Amino acid sequence: MGRLGAVLLAVTLASAADAALAQATFPSRPVRMVVGFAPGGGTDIIARLVAQKLGERWGQAVVVDNRPGASGNIGAELVARSAPDGYTLLMAFSSHASNPALGKLPFEVERDFTSITQVGSAPMVVAANPALPAKTLGELIAYARAHPGAIKFGSSGIGTPVHLAGELMMQLTGISMVHVPYKGIAPAMAAVLAGDIQITYAAVLSGLQHFKSGRLRPLAIASRTRYPALAEVPTAAEAGLTGYEVDFWYALLGPGGVPAPLVERIRRDASALLNSPEMKESLGAQGCIAVGGSPEELTALIRAEYQIWSRVVKTAGVRVE
Repeated sequence: MGRLGAVLLAVTLASAADAALAQATFPSRPVRMVVGFAPGGGTDIIARLVAQKLGERWGQAVVVDNRPGASGNIGAELVARSAPDGYTLLMAFSSHASNPALGKLPFEVERDFTSITQVGSAPMVVAANPALPAKTLGELIAYARAHPGAIKFGSSGIGTPVHLAGELMMQLTGISMVHVPYKGIAPAMAAVLAGDIQITYAAVLSGLQHFKSGRLRPLAIASRTRYPALAEVPTAAEAGLTGYEVDFWYALLGPGGVPAPLVERIRRDASALLNSPEMKESLGAQGCIAVGGSPEELTALIRAEYQIWSRVVKTAGVRVE
């Protein structure tokens, strides 16, 4: 038994040494960053900004791999089934936390992914067509109460974070609105601009030019604090709707089982980039606030949002076909 124990100890030490060496030399080849959405969208843009700077820092290419479909689930499944060696990462969007509430997935969010860090947060705006006889969020709610079903809100599709944001508002206020799903936020925004529907819920950047021109009216920021580029627009809480906080977020994850030292290496390098003035400015130009933070904080965010959206989905009876 003594000889067997010595052999097992030697094997364990050798494996640990190999793992330590792999982590110390990481990355020694290109890294793939999977995006579960099409090129040109918000998640893709954020991923490319981070990938470029990480690649420069590591001296290895970080290649963005777009795998769109199923609200990000196709790309997520690819990452969940990859080796936990740091060479396949996922740039996740808010829907990563709400998708499990909509139906059974081919992976489990906590078991099959390793949290690394939250990259950024994009405040959501309640955006209205100026023809709507409501200049504030309070007036919108009052109008909707007086005219049940008269207001139509557009989303980027059934079960998306934008759709669920509308359902959450209805549940918090008791108002009734008609949901009109579109194939993306761009057509939903176009419908509001055209007056086909009255409101939508959009990231700041999506509507900023229209807010500035007066073609859309920002009624409230669904965040804890106001957004600098729209400093005159109150938060939902300031407008009287307490508890209505819906930030779109982006986060870096790996497959389940990535060794803690490697997670820390990637998190440290990503955080260094996110804290740099250059990256803050680049993300800010996309309407995104750099965040960073620990893996534990990211895991807590995903858990909390899953709980919120599970209740919203169940109460609203949302079904994704």
